[in-house]
Amino acid sequence: MRALQYAEPGGPLSLVELPDPEPPAHGAVLAVEATGLCRSDVHAWAGHDPDVVVGAHAGPGGTAATHVPGHELAGRVVAVGEGVDSSWVGRRATTPFVHACGACPECRAGDGQVCRDQTQPGFTAQGSWADQVVVRHADVNLVAVPDDVDGGAAALLGCRFATAYRGLVQRAQLQAGERVLVVGCGGVGLSAVMVAAARGAEVVAADVDERALARAVELGATSTVATAGLSPREVADAVADTAGGPVAVSVDAVGRPGALDAGLLSLARRGRHVQVGLVAAEPVVEVTRVITHELSLLGSHGMDARSYPELMGLVISGRLRPQDLVARWLPLADAAGVEELVRAMDAGTAPVGVTMLRP
Repeated sequence: MRALQYAEPGGPLSLVELPDPEPPAHGAVLAVEATGLCRSDVHAWAGHDPDVVVGAHAGPGGTAATHVPGHELAGRVVAVGEGVDSSWVGRRATTPFVHACGACPECRAGDGQVCRDQTQPGFTAQGSWADQVVVRHADVNLVAVPDDVDGGAAALLGCRFATAYRGLVQRAQLQAGERVLVVGCGGVGLSAVMVAAARGAEVVAADVDERALARAVELGATSTVATAGLSPREVADAVADTAGGPVAVSVDAVGRPGALDAGLLSLARRGRHVQVGLVAAEPVVEVTRVITHELSLLGSHGMDARSYPELMGLVISGRLRPQDLVARWLPLADAAGVEELVRAMDAGTAPVGVTMLRP
């Protein structure tokens, strides 16, 4: 099979031929139909994820280790291992980016997204920027995709929309009519805008890029704040001015310096902040404000496969259209084009909208 890989943090991407994967026991192999280029992939490529070990002496025998990114995918099951229902073969599927083990206490409680024995394609294992990818513990992690659901939409359910949905709906318990601030209008942030709008919330979008803000309005935001050159306190003041007061829920969907502070400072008393953006360095949080305002600081890390039916139902009904977020498709073979976008995302200069890869 073909795959895109890199051999050092921040290094070039190369298109290579690798052996087709074999399904492990309790696992499956998917022929990839669509896979996303997500900021989390860029975070790992830049060397900020300890689970991704590449470079000289990282591999067996002192050889250089290489890595295939990609964790947001949809495809068709082509093989299953021992212990997996054979009726999956030939069916379309997606999967959460956290492959839960299904047996630990967290999994038994329905919280596979924080499984203590989890694996993650594109991070702890080879990923989906390839013709085929392995899904471990497939009976726990495969999510059926109807044939009439767009491939790009199905892939985006694996990470960005599942992350946004769980963060807003299951963690923050966002209600219709509430006001929510989304800081950062990249792929996850725009997914959060769309999920919040579908839930009947009033959405304030904040970003340094006016083009991203314009896209947020097209996707359901009711007001925007341009954050370029503003301190977190100034962002919060601008949010209050444009929205008519503080917000009930804030989401940091970018993880850049100041985004978490801006979210916390924008909250009304007893507000809820959801952190989904990965950070390159641990921030300092204003704990005194968290205490005096009784704020909730909520982490959100994907979504258990058993929670997908409600989200998939929104897609099937047409109330939520993840495919509208896809701005461009690149062939897997365009290693130079993919690398250019990865570097632009790392620098914060990428074009607006989601990029999908098609093997």
